[in-house]
Amino acid sequence: MITAANLSQNYLAFIISLIIASYLSITKDSKFSILNSQFSIIIMKLDKVKGYALAAIAAAAYGTNPAFAVPLYEHGMNPVSVLLFRYLMGIPVLALLMAFRGRSFLLHKKEIVPTMILGVLMALSSLTLFESYNYMNSGVASTLLFVYPVMVAVIMIVFFHEKFNISTVICLVVMGAGLMLLMNPQGENSISGYGCLLVMISALTYALYIVIVNVSKSVCGIPTTKLLFYVLGWGSLMFIAMICFGGHMTLPEKGWGWMHLLALAVIPTVISLGCTTRAIQLIGSTPTAILGALEPVSAVILSVLVLGQVITGQDIVGGVLIVIATTIVICAEPIDKTILRIRKMFPKGKINKD
Repeated sequence: MITAANLSQNYLAFIISLIIASYLSITKDSKFSILNSQFSIIIMKLDKVKGYALAAIAAAAYGTNPAFAVPLYEHGMNPVSVLLFRYLMGIPVLALLMAFRGRSFLLHKKEIVPTMILGVLMALSSLTLFESYNYMNSGVASTLLFVYPVMVAVIMIVFFHEKFNISTVICLVVMGAGLMLLMNPQGENSISGYGCLLVMISALTYALYIVIVNVSKSVCGIPTTKLLFYVLGWGSLMFIAMICFGGHMTLPEKGWGWMHLLALAVIPTVISLGCTTRAIQLIGSTPTAILGALEPVSAVILSVLVLGQVITGQDIVGGVLIVIATTIVICAEPIDKTILRIRKMFPKGKINKD
């Protein structure tokens, strides 16, 4: 069992480093904005690197969800209560960041409905994922969640005519192979049908969240911290309504439980969602979603270092495949150019009728 002492020893440095990284990164105010226009290409490249880094941080942070949530379930808390405290404790953190940066809390009329939709989608995604932990192994659930990059890619291609590059196809195939190995549906890790359905709903709602952040003009103009402030606010209202209409609220039985709730509010909520939102704005929804497949890798690492679980050779191979897939995303442009050059070396010949 994870004690307060173990929690502080294993996560204090991790929390501090992620808070510093997210604070320096998710702000829209770029320190390069004073440079002359001839350096715009360099700035764009740096923004891409920044976007990839933020997406990776977001995935690693989101992978801590089961490590903090499952022990709370074991001590009597239900998913709705855990998520309500997670969201409510994240709101003051975002409010302090907004105040420190001089951000306005004013929300324009055209921004109310989009932020409300995003808040509901994020709350539904969190609730169905956390509820699935009661029906299946949390590591398997977290791994299955990452079918959402495929959902994002399909939505962007079908509804928004985003180009489906060859590198994206290769990446999704490699990533799928890695995820299948990490799932390892045998013995105690057998997959529950209802639990699987909950995870699929979580993946779909999260995919829709990513797509809306990417394509909505109203949302694109909202600073990252302000957007997350209202997303968590609307989500909190949804959880409060659920408790008022038939649910019940439970509290942590011990002091370390509050530390878990605080960690949930900071790491997989403020940091992960903030980095995800900013990464989408910098590199787009599809690369951000695919880089999110690093989450199962972070989940495996945490299970070994913190929970004392044993990692198998199959887990290692699966993790390596996912790392390869994310590397393909980062190197997508040169890979596509190389494939195009190879294809041009073998043009379709025309039949000579002479």
